[in-house]
Amino acid sequence: MKAYPVRCVSVVIPVYNEEQSLPELLDRTEAACALLNCAYEIVLVDDGSRDASADLLQEAAERQGSHVVAVILNRNYGQHAAIMAGFEQCKGDVVITLDADLQNPPEEIPRLVRLAEQGYDVVGTVRNHRQDSAWRRWPSKLINLAVQRSTGVAMNDYGCMLRAYRRTIVDAMLACRERSTFIPILANSFARHTTEILVEHAEREHGDSKYSPMRLINLMFDLITCMTTTPLRLLSIVGVGMALLGVLFALALVVLRLMFGAPWAGHGTFVLFAVLFVFTGGQFIGMGLLGEYLGRMYSDVRARPRFFIEKVVRGSPQTALEAVPSSAPAYAHKVAP
Repeated sequence: MKAYPVRCVSVVIPVYNEEQSLPELLDRTEAACALLNCAYEIVLVDDGSRDASADLLQEAAERQGSHVVAVILNRNYGQHAAIMAGFEQCKGDVVITLDADLQNPPEEIPRLVRLAEQGYDVVGTVRNHRQDSAWRRWPSKLINLAVQRSTGVAMNDYGCMLRAYRRTIVDAMLACRERSTFIPILANSFARHTTEILVEHAEREHGDSKYSPMRLINLMFDLITCMTTTPLRLLSIVGVGMALLGVLFALALVVLRLMFGAPWAGHGTFVLFAVLFVFTGGQFIGMGLLGEYLGRMYSDVRARPRFFIEKVVRGSPQTALEAVPSSAPAYAHKVAP
């Protein structure tokens, strides 16, 4: 794994109704970034806040010598959409995402940058001694388990947004134009070298959590449906299983009828159940196949790049052009300096 120097760090923070925590957030984030041995910017994205958050962000950006970039959205689009808006505006070689509620400490930013300098494409975090209530922790654990099983992406804490991404990964995510996305999973689909570290987790001091248990459940279904077609494939698996059970049941009924006679078979009642199992299984198989076709069309409509080229090594202009596969999408190229 090759180490990469970092010339500029961007910290992207989505903000929604966080006017009480913003002053401390800005102070602590700027203090943490000042410890870096490179340039930095703090990109704060107001996600349609209904309080004075947008005004505070603009004031911070207008200060003399400010490192703050204020991005104001016209309405609330959700946490991940706001982060993607910040990705479009940031310029860093390494991009850090951070929540505005201060439950994850901004003081961890230098540590994330050091790991990114070692060559990791994605540096994830796991909340140590999580301070949320059980009403928040258990739905989150169920979401982590369901998404991990469905997508196959090895990650222990999908809900912690304190993460570091190399610029190539951010550019690859920006090239994906699907409407619904989940940044940690999407980033790992392009990353080659990933790691996770433990970070401290504090109690929320201001405001309330933006994710209620019901919103967490809705998020789970959004994650599964936007990142995998596994539920559609399960229909085919269930259908095949039911059809096989129906056939085995029918064969067992034939053998038992020959052994014990017609009265034992209930005058065809059990045979009717066997036939019902077979036809029900066939219906599930048909639904599963239909789902497969719909899933493939869904994947094509999302128009993700089929592959991602991390860099192109150029010997000369002519050989470099010959080295690039013609099927590679233009927006997926990242040319090495």
